[in-house]
Amino acid sequence: MGAQDGPTLITSVQRALRLLEAVSAHENGAPAKQLARETELPLGTAYHLLRTLVHDGYVRKLGDGGFVLGDRLNSLHAAGNAQTLLSRVRPALAALRDELAGAVYLTLYEEGEIRVAEIVDGPRTPRVDLWVGFEDAGHATALGKSVLRELDEEGRREYLSRHHLADLTPRTITSLPELLRRIESPPLAPAVTDLEEYALGTVCVAVPVYRGDTLGSVGVSLPAERRTQLQEVRDRLVPLAIRVTRNLSLTI
Repeated sequence: MGAQDGPTLITSVQRALRLLEAVSAHENGAPAKQLARETELPLGTAYHLLRTLVHDGYVRKLGDGGFVLGDRLNSLHAAGNAQTLLSRVRPALAALRDELAGAVYLTLYEEGEIRVAEIVDGPRTPRVDLWVGFEDAGHATALGKSVLRELDEEGRREYLSRHHLADLTPRTITSLPELLRRIESPPLAPAVTDLEEYALGTVCVAVPVYRGDTLGSVGVSLPAERRTQLQEVRDRLVPLAIRVTRNLSLTI
């Protein structure tokens, strides 16, 4: 039975993809009979596959019986575009990783949260153990503080009103006035640092980037004993951020 299931499954996938292509050709929707005719599928098979696609959100059935592409497929398209943009900046991030011997991170501020979009590390440049999600640690990471620094005062306070300043290490800044003071006047501006505030034994420096109107940050983490090199890292990050912003903002 296993040998028969493979070809049958492949055929079903091929038919479903043909139906999706046919649906996408009709902006205002098309009925099942028309889609079956265009894809040269038996009407019963077309109905069955369309019901499955509707159930999974890839296709949506209109009130008049026509079928159009569903929100889930649109989400996949958006995700594909985002991956294409990220692929444009990975080589630059990887080159910086190799040059500075440190893991490189890219974050984006989306839907009110600071989220990791990409990490470029390696056997000799391991990433920081993200034991607390960035959504809950924006105040303790250079990447998060870089985003907060770029927000206007209202946006910054709105974010901080929704996020507790958790005490992650003995060095974490948990005083809101002190955090705001350090964000507004960092010694390595426009870079912001994390001096073992997220994880003991690790320091990080980050600068802002943009994807169109979406704010983000790019940063490098290093062992704490390399703290004296943060100025050098900052000087390499600033021009890199300009290239990353340019590539992330290109129209696909």
